[in-house]
Amino acid sequence: MPRRSRPVIALLAVVLAMLTLTTGGCTLPAFAPDGADSPADPDGAPGAASTPGAAAQWTPCSSIPEKLVGRGAPGMTYECASVAVPRDWAEPDSGQTYDVAMIRIRSKSQKDRIGSLLINPGGPGGSGIDTAVYLSFGPTFGGLPTEITDKFDIVGFDPRGVGRSSPVKCISDVDQDASFAADPDPVSQAEFDRVAALNKKIADGCGQKYGDQLPHFSTEQAARDIDALRTAVGDSKLSYLGFSYGTLLGATYAQLFPRNVRALVLDGAVDPTESYVQGSESQAKGFERAFGNFTEWCRKTPAKCPISADPRGAVTDAMAKAESSPVPYSDGREATAGWIFVGLISSLYTETGWTSLAQAIDELQTGDAKGIMDLADQYAERTPAGTYSNLFDANLAVNCADTDQAPTVERVRQLQSEWRKKYPIFGAPLAMGMLPCTYWPGKRDPFPAGKATGAPPIVVVGTTGDPATPYENTADLAAMLGTGHVLTWEGEGHTAYPSTSCIVKAVDGYLIDLKVPQEGLRCPAK
Repeated sequence: MPRRSRPVIALLAVVLAMLTLTTGGCTLPAFAPDGADSPADPDGAPGAASTPGAAAQWTPCSSIPEKLVGRGAPGMTYECASVAVPRDWAEPDSGQTYDVAMIRIRSKSQKDRIGSLLINPGGPGGSGIDTAVYLSFGPTFGGLPTEITDKFDIVGFDPRGVGRSSPVKCISDVDQDASFAADPDPVSQAEFDRVAALNKKIADGCGQKYGDQLPHFSTEQAARDIDALRTAVGDSKLSYLGFSYGTLLGATYAQLFPRNVRALVLDGAVDPTESYVQGSESQAKGFERAFGNFTEWCRKTPAKCPISADPRGAVTDAMAKAESSPVPYSDGREATAGWIFVGLISSLYTETGWTSLAQAIDELQTGDAKGIMDLADQYAERTPAGTYSNLFDANLAVNCADTDQAPTVERVRQLQSEWRKKYPIFGAPLAMGMLPCTYWPGKRDPFPAGKATGAPPIVVVGTTGDPATPYENTADLAAMLGTGHVLTWEGEGHTAYPSTSCIVKAVDGYLIDLKVPQEGLRCPAK
C-alpha cells in the first residue's frame, strides 16, 4: 500500500514492529521495504556502486522520503550511495559482487559530529533505508531524538538481498497470497500435505533461480558487509542501532569485529544460542503471553474493546468459522483462518494495535472483513493491486541460509500437535512455519554464537511484553556476548527505543557519551 498516504506516526508504529514470525508455511517479517525505489538521484537514476573498500560516493536522493512519506523531514538532508561487496567473503577476490544500498540523513543543525549511526530494523528483510527515513522525523512522530541527529549522521542500509541491495525475488504474488490464506493449523493429513506442497514449490523455485548463491544471503555474510559500510562512511569504529533480527546481525558483527565496535544498541534480542526449533517455540510462547495481555486489557477497558466479554473466545471462534465459511472481502479474497491469523499477529506487535484488533474481530462477526484484512495487508505489505515487495523472499533466503537445524516434515507434524496443546493459538502455526527451511535447497551458513572478546560494553534492550523476541532473550544475548548490559522496558509490544523518556535517556547517554546504563535499570511502561 502506498506509504505516502499514511501519517508518519502511523508508519513508525509499523517500522518498530520488526522481527520474523513464521506461520502458515511462509515467513512473515513485520516490516518491508517498498521495493520500488533504488538509491537514486532526484531523477530516480540508480546510484553507482563504489568498488570494495572505497569511500561511498553520495548523491542527493530526496525522492526516497518523498515517495515513502510525501516529504522530507524539516532540517534534514538525504543522500544515497551504493557499495560493492564480495558475494562470498570467503572468496573476496572472485570479482563477483553485490551492491549494498545506503541512505545518509544529516541534520542541518548538526554540530560536534561523532560519526555515523548505522541502523537495521530487523526482519530479516526490513529496509534500513526506509526505517532511517521514518526515524528522521524526530521525537514528535516517534522518531530519533534531536540529541542523536545533532551528533550523528543517520545511515540506513538495506542488507544484501533486501529492497534496493541486489534484491532476492523468487516467490510469485499468487503463491504469497496462497501461503497467507492457507490454514495456519491444518489438522487433517490431506490439508497438511497441501500446505507442505506449497512450501516445497516456493523453496524449489528459489533454488532454481539462485542455486549456489543461496548461502551468500546469510547473516554472517551481511555482518561482514557492515564492516565494509563502516569503512565506506569513513568511521574508524562502528556505532550501530539494531532492532529485532538486527540484534542478531549486530551480535554477529561484534563477534567477527570486536575491536571495530564503538557502541552497539541491540533492541529486541534474538538469542543466537537457541536452535531453530527452540527459537520458534520461544516466539509461540511470547505471542501467547502478548495475547493474554491483550485479553486482560480488553477486560479492563471494555469501552475500547467490543469483544471484552470473551476476547479469546471471539478470536478462536472467528478462526474456526473461517475454516468452513470465510467472510468475503471486497477485492475477491476471503478472510480465511490464515488471513485472520496474520491480522492477529499484526495487531500484537504494538499496544496501539489492540484497539484495531478488537474492532476488526467484532466487525468480522457481523460479516465485515475490512478491518482484519487491513491489519493483515499492513503486516504483509500487500498492495491493493495484490503485489508484494521482496521482503518475504529475502526473509526466507536469510533464515534458511542461517539454519542447519531445520526439522524434518515428520518432526514438524509432531511439534504442531505438541505445541497446539501448550500454546493454543500460536503453537501449531509456529511449528508449521519451519517447513520452508525444511525444504530449502541451498547450502547453509550458520551464524556464530559466542563471546565478543575485545568488544566494549554493548547495551541489550528488552521489553517485558515483547511477543516476537521474548524478554528472556535479553539476558541470554547479553551473557553470550560477555560484554552485554541489560536495559529493561516494562512495556508492551516489540522493541523499546525510543518509547519513553527513561529508555531514551539511557540509550542516548550510551550512544553519545558511551555511558553504560545503570546495571539492572528497569524503565516503567509510561
